[in-house]
Amino acid sequence: MDMKLEVVVIPVADVDRSKSFYTALGWRLDADVVADDGFRVVQLTPPGSACSVIFGDGVSSAEPGSAEGLHLVVSDIEAAQAELARNGAAVSEVFHDAGGVFHHADRKDRLPGPSPERQSYGSFASFIDPDGNDWTVQEITERLPGR
Repeated sequence: MDMKLEVVVIPVADVDRSKSFYTALGWRLDADVVADDGFRVVQLTPPGSACSVIFGDGVSSAEPGSAEGLHLVVSDIEAAQAELARNGAAVSEVFHDAGGVFHHADRKDRLPGPSPERQSYGSFASFIDPDGNDWTVQEITERLPGR
């Protein structure tokens, strides 16, 4: 049976501020629904993604800004980094990991620039949203077998 990741819930403190941030990045607004009791759900989808992000009032009990390990995949890390910066994200410079496998937590072992020989899966940039939710942008130009 196929199982597809459809939605990731992120905890935010200010729904309107987050909605403005993500729409400024060019993410599509899919829904903004408010119930009579104040429950609010906002759903946005990054360009080209099959998975959306949801946040709102009463949607998550997690601490605002506590999401980490959220990954966006792009085909050109330098173009994506520049676009994020143009659209208002405080995005890092492009980096690769000293070990060459995957980036470490807490920005440990980051080396400047794209990965040597620009191998797929090896170049990154990162940004945080207004609450501190941590996003990583990863360049993938050729998928591993079976993907």
